[in-house]
Amino acid sequence: MQPLNPAKKAASLWGEFRNFAFKGNVIDLAVGVIIGAAFGGIIKSLVDNIIMPVASAAIPGEHSYKGWTFPLGDKAIPFGLFLADVVNFLILAAVLFFVIVKFLGWIMRSKEEEAKAPPPLTKDQELLIEIRDLLQRNVGQKPAI
Repeated sequence: MQPLNPAKKAASLWGEFRNFAFKGNVIDLAVGVIIGAAFGGIIKSLVDNIIMPVASAAIPGEHSYKGWTFPLGDKAIPFGLFLADVVNFLILAAVLFFVIVKFLGWIMRSKEEEAKAPPPLTKDQELLIEIRDLLQRNVGQKPAI
């Protein structure tokens, strides 16, 4: 049986944690979370300040469902606020779908199609193709002397 060395175990555990935390995994995750939160703020502002005012101009009326409550004894459960969050989520998801998937996807597809298009032929290439075509036409004919 091997003797238990707590200092060696702690050093090994610290080394494993250091490798995990500082080799990029946790740092990449932290950067992703921060960028995601900032992007979430931009999208929330887009929905709250642009999309919702346009939607409320097209569909008149207040968000009266926000005040809906369900009485439970002497307490009131504000399920209208939850419903408002669900509606905001659906609007946000629709905006993201149309902006990211449809609009940016359309732009990316058009750039890919441009990249796939062959470059125009040079004068040398056009001349070689013309010579090839003439040779193919004259294969069965006798040479003129």
